[in-house]
Amino acid sequence: ILGIAGSLRSGSVNAQLLQLAAETLPDGVELAVWEGLREIPPFDQDTEETPSVAVAGFRSAVASADAVLIATPEYNGSIPGTLKNALDWGSRPGATNVFRGKPVAVIGASPGAFGGVWAHEETRKVLGIMGARVVGAGFSLGKAQERLATPDEELFGQLREVVQTLVTEATVRSQA
Repeated sequence: ILGIAGSLRSGSVNAQLLQLAAETLPDGVELAVWEGLREIPPFDQDTEETPSVAVAGFRSAVASADAVLIATPEYNGSIPGTLKNALDWGSRPGATNVFRGKPVAVIGASPGAFGGVWAHEETRKVLGIMGARVVGAGFSLGKAQERLATPDEELFGQLREVVQTLVTEATVRSQA
């Protein structure tokens, strides 16, 4: 599973959430966290045919993964611009993009009470339009700093459910 944190901030609660999700993986499944979001240039259709090394690396990481787990914060009620930009690059070319048919789950954390649910829904919508196979209901963690400081079995259980759904979908896809 390729993990993508939608925040650039060092110590991001969404990066922490990905690490907790990694602790819930079934035996034989690995989470590789992609950390190149900062290097992705703004999407430019004029350079679409000759993408940067960073874009090519992003596309390659997604293409080689069996599934993708995105942990995104919410900025002003929506997807962080850097994450949306990377997804725009990943959505090209439309008919054969690296996300097409790929199982993807969206989780996220926020200091607010609602856990970034608007950003998660927006991210799921974008992924669906791109042709990704968005799985499960995802997971939104409100009051993230408090909950991540002392993760409990309820938190691990919720993450385990998302991860298991993603692993199941990836297995089904690989057997098809």
